[in-house]
Amino acid sequence: MSPVLDWFMQPFAFEFMQKAFIITFLLSVPMAVLSCFLVLKGWSLMGDAISHAVLPGIVLAYIVGAPLAAGAFAAGMACAMATGFLDRNSRIKQDTVMGVVFSGMFGLGLVMYVAIQTEVHLDHILFGNILGLTWGDVTETAVISIICSLGMAIWRKDLLLHAFDAQHARAIGLKVQLLHYGLLAAISLAIVGALKASGIILAIALLIAPGAIAFLVTRRFETMLGVAVAVAVGSSLAGVFASFHLDSAPAPTIVLVMTGLFIAAFIRQQMRFAKLSRQPRQSSDPTPS
Repeated sequence: MSPVLDWFMQPFAFEFMQKAFIITFLLSVPMAVLSCFLVLKGWSLMGDAISHAVLPGIVLAYIVGAPLAAGAFAAGMACAMATGFLDRNSRIKQDTVMGVVFSGMFGLGLVMYVAIQTEVHLDHILFGNILGLTWGDVTETAVISIICSLGMAIWRKDLLLHAFDAQHARAIGLKVQLLHYGLLAAISLAIVGALKASGIILAIALLIAPGAIAFLVTRRFETMLGVAVAVAVGSSLAGVFASFHLDSAPAPTIVLVMTGLFIAAFIRQQMRFAKLSRQPRQSSDPTPS
């Protein structure tokens, strides 16, 4: 075997790396699709809020002996519903409400975590433990990924219309409230799936960056979905691969790869705008004879 091929195949020789590659691939598809809708709706802070708000649910689930994923999902939905209630019944803008709710729930989670004796390490909750996952964790993530992906595929067109014009969606008879909370449920579920791999802090990057990059390089939504999925899958696999040879944590490395792609996409867009601005404008007036 050549040295280059041996260097390339080294990560795949270890079972913990095989699980890391598989779980990042499973997470990439639903995260990328959801990120497109979040970017179009301007819900980036909502994803941030839900990802931080799951902490008290995790601690409470540990106390009562329930699955941590169930507690995280319940806390995420509670955060989303509380944000919606306060937004409808106060004069405070939605982004301010989300900031108050998610910081309050995150603070509550930290207080609860310190108050109890738990075997769950806080660093694993905040930053994930992708190299310490079991095949059971991979299976759980696969189920979550399939549910989210199928739901987004079935209601893709309705969610797209709701993202662009909720009033029109309501006027033609779509169940806007169901779409609204269905999208929130999908976000919460995706974050729960990413919790053990990327942790609370980095899940938001995986949920936003692919859609943001795709938004910069394309104007058609269907193309945007394809680009976002390609970016998410490519960045995730490249990040895990690079982390092995750099001896770094996989999740932050994935985020760095996505950040680099975002910067490259932004520079490309700015160069394109600069090129268009230098082109002489053609006059619409008829040429005099």
